[in-house]
Amino acid sequence: MASAVVLPLLLLFVVLSGSTASVADQHAAGVDEINYIVLQTSSWLKPETVCSGLMSSPHPNITNWLPLTRPYGPCSSGSSAAPPAADLLWSDQHRADYIQWKLSAAAVGVSLATKPPPSKSDVQMSNMAEVNAGNDSPPQSKATALAATGGREQLPGVVQTVVLDTASDVAWLQCSPCPAPACYPQTDVLYDPSKSSASGIFSCNSATCRQLGPYANGCLNNQCQYRVQYPDGRSSSGTYIYDLLTLTPTASVPKFLFGCSHAVQGQFSGSAAGIMALGGGPESLVSQTASMYGRVFSHCFAATASRTGFFILGVPRVASWRYVLTPLLKIPALPPTYYMVRLQAITVAGQHIAVPPTVFAPGAALDSRTAITRLPPTAYQALRQAFRDRMTMYRPAPPKGPLDTCYDMTGVRTFALPRITLVFDRNAAVELDPSAVLYEGSGCLAFAAGPNDLVPGIIGYVQLQTLEVLYNIPAGLVGFRHAAC
Repeated sequence: MASAVVLPLLLLFVVLSGSTASVADQHAAGVDEINYIVLQTSSWLKPETVCSGLMSSPHPNITNWLPLTRPYGPCSSGSSAAPPAADLLWSDQHRADYIQWKLSAAAVGVSLATKPPPSKSDVQMSNMAEVNAGNDSPPQSKATALAATGGREQLPGVVQTVVLDTASDVAWLQCSPCPAPACYPQTDVLYDPSKSSASGIFSCNSATCRQLGPYANGCLNNQCQYRVQYPDGRSSSGTYIYDLLTLTPTASVPKFLFGCSHAVQGQFSGSAAGIMALGGGPESLVSQTASMYGRVFSHCFAATASRTGFFILGVPRVASWRYVLTPLLKIPALPPTYYMVRLQAITVAGQHIAVPPTVFAPGAALDSRTAITRLPPTAYQALRQAFRDRMTMYRPAPPKGPLDTCYDMTGVRTFALPRITLVFDRNAAVELDPSAVLYEGSGCLAFAAGPNDLVPGIIGYVQLQTLEVLYNIPAGLVGFRHAAC
């Protein structure tokens, strides 16, 4: 008797499930494509296994660009598999907590109650580039498949994979000698400054050492020492040195100043040999190359791990009308490290969410190492509700870490994703790529709430995917160009 009842129930479940998927597909087929974008579920959720490289050259007749890749996936030179999404989201939440903890007191005088504990792990998913350090070491190349040219050319020095960081000022590489556990094991050959005739140190009474400010860490054997403390509690310390930095065959930086790291605190990913600091402080790559490139740079982060992005120093050779521009927000209490912008509105499927502009008043930091954008809670709740109202045809799924708006697309062939546009100051409207709306094909809205409405937000790299983001520091402007990579 029981089996006779169970069978019809199972058949009913199958019919209803199939009916739901069919209705969802019909809904996607009939949507307004001005305000929605229709996506194939199979291609969206299934990662590609072959590196497609860069969609096109970043700019015509420009050679001083570096390809950007993620540490995992077919375009990466590493062989390890991507970590679980839950691990990445935990690490990302930790970094966001620290940045907002630091910004809160400096920017608006509101200190968050509890300082987050130091990070115990680094799940690295932010964008990386290959540079060469030194001049006398045997040329080396990992000949990665990610470069549009078919592989990095043989350049002087040793290849070092670095993480781009727009929220720090001092670049550093792990340097020989660097024994474990003071240092972490890395994939690249360890950089050894003693093998480069172009390298040198700074004495403790040198002007360079005296000007290190908050990054100064005393003196050892009359050699200037540095220490960098990151927003997530990790740090790097060692000797402050200079050496030849080669970016491309046509772009190099003689006597580039950076940290020769002999010790780290906290865990760093071995897929990178160090950090390339792009912040606004005087120690960063951007500031050190001001005479050559005018404190202007841009980057484009690819939508998936099967494509590459790019990084460029200098003014791009693209018509200015192709960028939407917003001013860099000047907050005197903040150090020059951070690039701050201000949202003024968000639209979902062509409709403004009901949030007064004052909610966005504290501004937001552009951070190349935070994945998920953090909005003021009032703005996030309005965005979430507007998004949910337009996704009622799809089955809700359990939250994933800080992502609380997720959908189960099982059995759905196509789905209609509402277009989301971030509107920055001066009405700079930036429509997001689908990869910037749903996180990593997970079916989850790729936004999260910050601690409160008074704390500055963070614009993460997921929301910047496929956009060329142009930083023109002397002009006080940030530009966004659509479909750049």
